[in-house]
Amino acid sequence: MAQTILHKAGTRGKADHGWLKSYHTFSFSNYFNPERMQFGALRVLNDDYVEGGMGFGEHPHNNMEIISIALEGELQHEDSMGNVAVIKPGEIQVMSAGTGIYHKEFNKDPKSAVKFLQIWVIPNEQNVEPRYDQIVIENRDKTNELVQILSPNPSDAGVWIHQDAWFHLGKFDQQTELEYKIKMKENGVYAFVLKGEVTINGQELQDRDGYGIWDAENFTIKAKPGTELLLMEVPMHV
Repeated sequence: MAQTILHKAGTRGKADHGWLKSYHTFSFSNYFNPERMQFGALRVLNDDYVEGGMGFGEHPHNNMEIISIALEGELQHEDSMGNVAVIKPGEIQVMSAGTGIYHKEFNKDPKSAVKFLQIWVIPNEQNVEPRYDQIVIENRDKTNELVQILSPNPSDAGVWIHQDAWFHLGKFDQQTELEYKIKMKENGVYAFVLKGEVTINGQELQDRDGYGIWDAENFTIKAKPGTELLLMEVPMHV
């Protein structure tokens, strides 16, 4: 029988540093909740808002797959491998921190805020060579279906990471019902509603709600017009 967990948007941890406002689905930094440490290999899901002209100074990471998805505005990225890039809506960035990497992220526009998701996935291989990738999401404008944006396979659609994980985005402009089939038996899926209203296996969800489902082969999604949904399939045992 399927197992589920519901995280309403208002129950997330919150950090307000003035220039940065961040909501934490799972324990992060000064927010600690022993019941919300992770969902399988999904360790961090931060919903970040960065004021114009501000950003994160240089800081280190290691042995983590770090994914950034821009929602509004443009986020400048620089790292110790020499990469300099701007992440825009419709794009996805990934860093395999591996043996260690330094990077910084900031909003170069002094007038407009940046909104983006920062997602950490625990890798299935330690101490890999650090790497960086960033792509424009293929088929990002398709509606009423799920578009793959991440997988374990370099030859598949989207970016790839060192983990048996698959991410999909769905944008819906009409009432839509579809089924998601979980790709690996030991995996679960964490759904995060970017906006709108969706029902997953009978559970109604609204803006920024999170819902995890595992010990299941598939589940049904019923989305209302105007809904945007992120699905993150990850191993439940790490």
